Amino acid sequence: MNYTELDVWIKSRELVKSVYLIGNLFPKDELFSLTNQVRRCSVSVPSNIAEGLGRQYNKETIQFLYISRGSLYELETQLYLAFDLDYISNKQLETILEQVTSCKKLLNGFIKYFKSKN
Repeated sequence: MNYTELDVWIKSRELVKSVYLIGNLFPKDELFSLTNQVRRCSVSVPSNIAEGLGRQYNKETIQFLYISRGSLYELETQLYLAFDLDYISNKQLETILEQVTSCKKLLNGFIKYFKSKN
C-alpha cells in the first residue's frame, strides 16, 4: 500500500498547508509558542500516517494512526485557543475545523480498516 496515494494522507497534507498559512496571521511574538505548536501538530498527522504504514505489523500501524488522530485533537484545541486569543476569525476557524473534521473521519475509517485486518 503506497501511503502517498491515500486520501487521508493527501487531505492531512492539505491541512498542514492551511495551518501554515493561518499561522502566518498569528502575532510575531507567538512564533516560538502557539504558532510553532500548531505547525508541529499538523505536521505530525501525515508524518505518523506515513510512519505507521512503513511498519510491518498492523498493531504498530494502528498505534501510529492513533498518534496521528491524537495530533488532530490537539491541533483542534490549539485552533480554538487561537480564536479565543483573536488571532483568527470565526470564519477562519470554521473553515480550518472543517478540514480537521474531514481528516478525523478519514483517519477513523482507516483505523477501522486496519483493525478489521487483525
